[in-house]
Order: sequence, then structure tokens, then C-alpha cells
Amino acid sequence: MPVRKSRFGSVRGTIVDMMPARMGSRRAEGCMLFVTLEDMDGNTVNFIMTPATYVVDFETLSEGMVCTFWYDAEAPMPLIYPPQYNAVAAAREKMERMVNVGYYNTALVNDDQTLQLNMDNSVAVRTTNNQHFQGNPAGHNLVVVYENSTRSIPAQTTPKLVVVLCEA
Repeated sequence: MPVRKSRFGSVRGTIVDMMPARMGSRRAEGCMLFVTLEDMDGNTVNFIMTPATYVVDFETLSEGMVCTFWYDAEAPMPLIYPPQYNAVAAAREKMERMVNVGYYNTALVNDDQTLQLNMDNSVAVRTTNNQHFQGNPAGHNLVVVYENSTRSIPAQTTPKLVVVLCEA
């Protein structure tokens, strides 16, 4: 089976600024945030956080936090510097917690074939608004939160939480 490149890109860095985002000539009534991130190489990357952006653990993000932001690499984006992306998901860096965002096939293996999910009754499967997901998570874009994995290829894990990024 050919390895596909993940649809989602990510940037890990420190939040250096957060402010209300603008929509055209007016502010977005506080519903959107413009987040400036400084990556580990000192580069600046900007993200727009909308009400649709999933934040792991529903944590309130703030300046000074080390976070990872994921974006849809296939979505249209302005060709500007510093780069600006619409954030699909965000997670604060925490010890012993890993997060993967990507498409998982019917065997629950992600696009780049680096992680396979072993699902059992202990795994919480939710939607982005924290409701129980009623379907099968296979064949969807997922946010996977896990603590450990095997050293196999692909690595295998029984996640703590799976969040289905339902298409609008």
C-alpha cells in the first residue's frame, strides 16, 4: 500500500501574541483569534483560530504556552510572509501526552502509516463539541490523543481520546 502524505501540516512553537481577528474591515465580534507562534527555529507563523478550531482538552491557550497547531495543507491560503493558516486543531505541549491529527483508513492507520489505533471500549470517541460520536471513526479525519505506543512500524496505540473532525 503506497504511503500518502498527510493532509495536515503542523507547527510547534511558543505563543507570542493573541488578539481578536479581523474579518475584512471589522472585528469578528471576538469569535476569532489571531495567534502568533514562534517556532523552535525562531520563525514566526500566524494562525486564525475560529469557533471550529478543536483545542485538545478544551484548554484556554495563552501567551507563553508551547503548543502545536495543525492546519489543512490542502486548503487555500494567502502567499504572504509570515505564513498564515486557519487552525484546524491546537494542543498545549504536555509531558506524556502525544497528539496526532490526520486521516485514518478502514484499518485505523493514518495516511503516512506511522500510527495504528487499537480501539476498545475504554476509548472515548467524541465530536469537536465533546458529544459522543455515534459512528465508526475509521475513514475520517481524527485528532488522536494517546500516552504511549509500540516501537513497531506503524506504531500501535490504544488512545485515551479520539475526536472526529466531522466535515461541515
